[in-house]
Amino acid sequence: MQKKSASIVLADWHPADIKAELNKKGLTLRALSLANNMHQDSLKTALRTPYPKGEHIIAAALGHEPEEIWPSRYAKRMFKAVIPPQAINA
Repeated sequence: MQKKSASIVLADWHPADIKAELNKKGLTLRALSLANNMHQDSLKTALRTPYPKGEHIIAAALGHEPEEIWPSRYAKRMFKAVIPPQAINA
């Protein structure tokens, strides 16, 4: 019997779920974009590709941290490579 890994990677929210949560709060991506002095379609980018500024705006509107909505993106951003000391001193 194999042991399961202790690390659990949560799935990112589905774009439709993000839009639905915004709609429940009476918001749209377009309205959020315009309220933040951005092009009307700017925040759509955050649904399909990493866009930290947009992710923060959307997360704040939903009352969450961006890391909760896009855990895979933040896992990659927070990764710190461990460099052996001998590689630095070489």
